[in-house]
Amino acid sequence: MGLLETTLAKIHPADRNARALAVAHQDRLTKPRGSLGALEDVAVRLAAAAGTCPAPLPVPAALAIFAADHGVHAQGVTPWPQEVTGQMVANFLAGGAVANAFAAQAGASVTVVDVGVATELPPGPGLVVRKVASGTADMTLGPAMTLDQARAAVETGITVAGDLVAAGARCLVTGDMGIANTTASAALICAFTGSDPARATGRGTGVDDATLTRKIETVRRALTVNGLPPDGAGDRPAGAAEALRLLAAVGGLEHAALAGFVLGGAAARVPVILDGVIAGSAALAAAAFSSAAADHCVAGHLSAEPGHAIALAHLGLTPLVDLGLRLGEGTGALLAYPLVAAAARVMHDVATFDSAGVTDKEAQAT
Repeated sequence: MGLLETTLAKIHPADRNARALAVAHQDRLTKPRGSLGALEDVAVRLAAAAGTCPAPLPVPAALAIFAADHGVHAQGVTPWPQEVTGQMVANFLAGGAVANAFAAQAGASVTVVDVGVATELPPGPGLVVRKVASGTADMTLGPAMTLDQARAAVETGITVAGDLVAAGARCLVTGDMGIANTTASAALICAFTGSDPARATGRGTGVDDATLTRKIETVRRALTVNGLPPDGAGDRPAGAAEALRLLAAVGGLEHAALAGFVLGGAAARVPVILDGVIAGSAALAAAAFSSAAADHCVAGHLSAEPGHAIALAHLGLTPLVDLGLRLGEGTGALLAYPLVAAAARVMHDVATFDSAGVTDKEAQAT
């Protein structure tokens, strides 16, 4: 078996016993039951994913930004030139991007992975070069990747996740960089959910109406050319072979790597905080490889991209925050990370009614 297959064999679904213990423990803490709202759900989710209650503290966190270029850029789906991908990688490495600022605030490390940037990048601290190809092919003319390329990118993500966990990371944060990658994200969301491109495709970096119309039609054409008519027919078949085929057809190298990153985190039972629409579309692929992979994910935020809500609904994930973000890079997930850590910390540090000698209103009522 290859790395992908051995990783899939290690992924286990959420543990029901740990979930039940976490719910019971939450109810014994010195606070009104349910008073922490969504944070209680996160704490229970973390325990079920880890298979133990309380879950290990998700500290420290590691952000991995997977960078790649897209052949569909040639279709005029964005006004940004393709060389911006490489330029932004240099900005990440210099510490000058929003993701760097948010990572510093959250105490998260930053690793940038060149999985498919069209330009050659000079080596430097914080850069991991795992270039599968110099960008994808134009998905409106046929598959964006070969099956071998898609597999290699997925396994790159698995390897990066494993390396970060081995180095001590106890929470993985998804990041991305790739001009035109919201177009590929929309196509992936349609491919995995059967959504219509007009619903799943957004403005990305803020394109005008004419470009948005062209972007929607580009997604529609890519799906049709690759034998995935956007007919709203519902879910596509699941399974590793189909997941790989859809990634190769309309995905990006960074999408495939992010899917592997999610799988690697799930196999290690380390929580993965998803960022926006790129991560959401990649998580759809991860869940198609293994339905249990989504049990190990937390949706950091809700992107302004319409396809993100479709992806999260399909995954059964509720975003922690909604700030109207559409930057990518891992920024929304980094903002959510302190909330995830706080939810776990409560389970470790807050006293129970019994241990604190505090009367439990609910228990007294019974």
